[in-house]
Amino acid sequence: MSRPDETYKPDVLTANRPLLWGAAFLSVVMMAPVAWLVGLSIKNNQELMIGTDSVFRAPYTIVNYLNILQSSQVFGWFFNSFVVATGQTLMVLVLASLAGYGFARLEFPFRRTLFVIVLFGLAVPEQAVIIARHQMFNWFGLHNTYLGLMLPGMSSAFGVFLMTQFFRAIPKDIDEAALLDNASQFRIFWKIMLPLTLPAQATLGIFTFLHAWNDYWWPLISATKKEMYTLTIGIASSQSNFAQSEGLGFLAAQAVFASLPALIVYLIFQKHIVTAVSGGAVK
Repeated sequence: MSRPDETYKPDVLTANRPLLWGAAFLSVVMMAPVAWLVGLSIKNNQELMIGTDSVFRAPYTIVNYLNILQSSQVFGWFFNSFVVATGQTLMVLVLASLAGYGFARLEFPFRRTLFVIVLFGLAVPEQAVIIARHQMFNWFGLHNTYLGLMLPGMSSAFGVFLMTQFFRAIPKDIDEAALLDNASQFRIFWKIMLPLTLPAQATLGIFTFLHAWNDYWWPLISATKKEMYTLTIGIASSQSNFAQSEGLGFLAAQAVFASLPALIVYLIFQKHIVTAVSGGAVK
């Protein structure tokens, strides 16, 4: 037996030390480009034209961020990204929750067949349907509209699968007790089931928002007018015409500015992701 005053050191920490050091090293490698980007954003553009070897040496300036505040174009792109990402997230949460509840808790003809068809959406790459989608949106005049930018992302096969699995994990005794109290199916869904899936909804909402915010492929095809650009397309258009841009530091500041909303959303809701993954929300 060990003495009471002896410090106990679990063997698991010693055994996992190489793994921890490896994870720390990978974290540093992944954060290095981010640190370099932030360094570029706070340097004078004229100094960066000479060379970028002075990124981590003073002097520094916030003039690039002040230029963003004075640029209505950047804020227009920001507004477009916010509308598209928020609209997609809300619609995915609504549709995926309803579909997940139906597949998990209701009985109807061809339920399993329809669920398998939905799961096929996880196997079909977006590039395989991009030409057909482009032609359909062109026929209906949806290009260069908010609805055209949001509509392809409103249906999420992953979201339906996630919510279905989460609803299935809830004990069926809850449904039976509510039915005995003469509660309707919609009331059971809205008042009882939906609050129990908040961690899964938060996880799905974060993933959907980040995907929509960082999406480049579809906005590049659908948004051909500059006033309908999202941040990803707007920043890319500035980089493609670097000779007429306001400098490397300004471009880096735009990139940092574009990543802030996604970072804030993740920091606020990260605990819900952990709860959903661990399954701790459903007892």
